[in-house]
Amino acid sequence: MGAILTDLSLDYFSLDGKVAIVTGGNTGLGQAYSIALAKAGADLFFVTHGDNWRETKELIAKEGRRVE
Repeated sequence: MGAILTDLSLDYFSLDGKVAIVTGGNTGLGQAYSIALAKAGADLFFVTHGDNWRETKELIAKEGRRVE
C-alpha cells in the first residue's frame, strides 16, 4: 500500500516570488484557487467580469500578497 500523507504543510508547495494568473478569480473555483495560491506565497493577477472582485482582492491582501 502507498504511504499516507499526514503533513499537508505548504512548505512543500512554496510559490514565494511567483506570480499566478487566474481567470475568473472573483467567484467560485477561481476565487478558491486565487486564495489558495496566495496562501502558498504567490502574488496574483486575476481577470474577472463585473465589479465583484474587491472581496477577493481583500482576502488575498490579508495573506500579505499583491494582487492586480
